[in-house]
Amino acid sequence: MTILLQVLPAALYAVLGVHFWRTRWADTGAPIGATPTLRRLAPWERITLLSGILLHGAGLYLLLFPGGAMNFGFSYALSLIVWLALVFYWIENFYARIEGLQTLAMPVAAICALLPLAFPGQHLLANAGSSVFRAHFLMAMLAYSLFTLAALHALLMAAAEKRLHKGRLSRALAGLPPLLTMEALLFRLIAIAFVLLTLTLGTGIVFSEALFGKAFRFDHKTVFAITSWLMFGALLIGRHFRGWRGRIALRWTLAGFFTLLLAYVGSRFVLEVILGRT
Repeated sequence: MTILLQVLPAALYAVLGVHFWRTRWADTGAPIGATPTLRRLAPWERITLLSGILLHGAGLYLLLFPGGAMNFGFSYALSLIVWLALVFYWIENFYARIEGLQTLAMPVAAICALLPLAFPGQHLLANAGSSVFRAHFLMAMLAYSLFTLAALHALLMAAAEKRLHKGRLSRALAGLPPLLTMEALLFRLIAIAFVLLTLTLGTGIVFSEALFGKAFRFDHKTVFAITSWLMFGALLIGRHFRGWRGRIALRWTLAGFFTLLLAYVGSRFVLEVILGRT
């Protein structure tokens, strides 16, 4: 059942990815202004995506909580982060025009849904029963998922900007809002995620002994997390006081996201896959 609940959502994501590529992303060859306006998700597309999300969530629950414990390796972390990002996307799509993002998200989601099959690392969390730890964990995962959406959004903006310079857009890019509107959405995602990351680091520092059974210390995970926090903080400050936008904003967003990935996912990958430890 657990395997089926990983394979089925991955298959749905893959089918949707191919569909979105053919109907949204494929280049029409038409110049700017001649490409039809992009429609929102059709009801059947929304339902199919929701089905994949629900199946993916059910499979994650079985993986993360075997026998009342909590198992959380690097592959589970990536799968959960992408799942939460899809949940946010599915809800946000009701309120904002973020078409085109699904074409980037579906292949990533399909791969991450299958990752636990390829890397079934067993890393049981010792403090899973603590309410403080649960709050810390929830804030961290929400921050990761929002930064994932922000990174995908930044890639979409970079693709749109590149095509604009060439004078031709695909259906997906032609139907996007103006770049300034997309930029405003990007910084809204980053600002919310930054608050959650701040709370994550704050609870980790203040309640370190209660969370992890030891006093706070600087290790590679902490260094990468704080470095990412500083990068996103600098980006928000630069945006507010110096009007940073365009390529500068996109580069800082992607650099901060990949630095944050190294904090937990990267360290667990090294331990589980390269060093063979749990």
